Amino acid sequence: MDTKVRIIPSIGYQDAKNAVKWLCEAFDFKENALYETEDGKVAHAQLTYKGNMIMLGSSDNGSEFSKLTKLPTELGGFVTQSPYIIIDDHEIEAHYEKAKSHGAEILLALKSEDYGGKNYTCKDPEGHIWNFGSYDPWRT
Repeated sequence: MDTKVRIIPSIGYQDAKNAVKWLCEAFDFKENALYETEDGKVAHAQLTYKGNMIMLGSSDNGSEFSKLTKLPTELGGFVTQSPYIIIDDHEIEAHYEKAKSHGAEILLALKSEDYGGKNYTCKDPEGHIWNFGSYDPWRT
């Protein structure tokens, strides 16, 4: 089986520098790379979590891609996609508490699912929705 991650979510932020800091503190991501534009905006950032990655950038960094996306604040608080990130069984409750302590808005509280594992859903400070759970579809 090919274990190289080939699907990487990409998310725009109004304040991408602050988003990088917050995502690392609240969700345990690690900064892998950060490239700035000449005017100090984030052209591209890569954050990792246990061998997986998300990419993000400033929503108004002038790139062709940034012209194709909208922020949740521009869509009445709605999002059209949200990542699901697998957290180890023994870490999910602590992850949930840490996210709450950093101000993540809990939309769906941590709960056990009939199909296995526990999960929760929250919003980050800019309104992006994140799903975290110990259910691992690769183990089924």
